[in-house]
Amino acid sequence: MAEIWLTPEEIAKREERLEHLKTTRRLEIAEQLKIARAFGDLSENAEYDAAKNEQAKNEYDIQQLENELKNAKVIDESAIDMTTVGVGATVKLADVNDKTRKFIFQIVGSAEADPVNGRISNESPIGKSVLGHKAGDVVEVTTPGGLLKLKVTSIGK
Repeated sequence: MAEIWLTPEEIAKREERLEHLKTTRRLEIAEQLKIARAFGDLSENAEYDAAKNEQAKNEYDIQQLENELKNAKVIDESAIDMTTVGVGATVKLADVNDKTRKFIFQIVGSAEADPVNGRISNESPIGKSVLGHKAGDVVEVTTPGGLLKLKVTSIGK
């Protein structure tokens, strides 16, 4: 499994979700199975089948979260290099061809990407293109909408 970049906040959220799935959700599913068994013949019991499917999905989700947390690389915001764009940095970009278009993005791992809220993946076209660059650099980015020339105007936390 590839490394996954996560903020400390996201790690805490995933650990909380994992704990919920392992405790509360497992108990809820066990209760569903108990009720479904009471309906009788398991070979033709839709409620039992649904509960077993839910149990399998829950166990899969637990395994996925455990793997993600095991392979997670923590974005240490106190160690963010303010001179070079890296994962965790907030970068301000300006469109070289259209001075009115400016962007502010935090570069995060793909698991936390949320472009609507200004969080883009380090694996996205823009994220990948700006990584390693310094303020003042101009980068060309091939996006689904065409070629963009973006200038890195500043790097912050």
